[in-house]
Amino acid sequence: MPRLAAPLGTLATVGAAFAYVAAVDPNQPGHYPACPFLTVTGLYCPGCGGLRSAHAVAHGDLATALGANALAVLLFVGFALGWLHWTARAVRGRAYSFPVRLRAWHGWAAGALLVVFTVVRNTPLGGGLTP
Repeated sequence: MPRLAAPLGTLATVGAAFAYVAAVDPNQPGHYPACPFLTVTGLYCPGCGGLRSAHAVAHGDLATALGANALAVLLFVGFALGWLHWTARAVRGRAYSFPVRLRAWHGWAAGALLVVFTVVRNTPLGGGLTP
């Protein structure tokens, strides 16, 4: 089924990445490089804790994953739902269409969410959002 080649190739690639992160624990020093933003500024970026979150998701530990990076978990779920939608359309022989018509404000809202998440996780108020 050539129409499933792209969704299945994407699943294989993402699955391989998650398998690697599941096998090589990011909680152990020396396996992955340090976050350059954290190294330079001393502040957590929106991605800090993302590998630890992916590791926890791969091991079925949702509480730890949310504690490491809640935003990353939301993105993992969003990716999974998008992939399912894409695959279902491919099985039916339909071209992929994003379920929501994206507008310019969606990009601005996503950027604002990243900024707010970054600011809050670097304040005492957002202590629960730090990795």
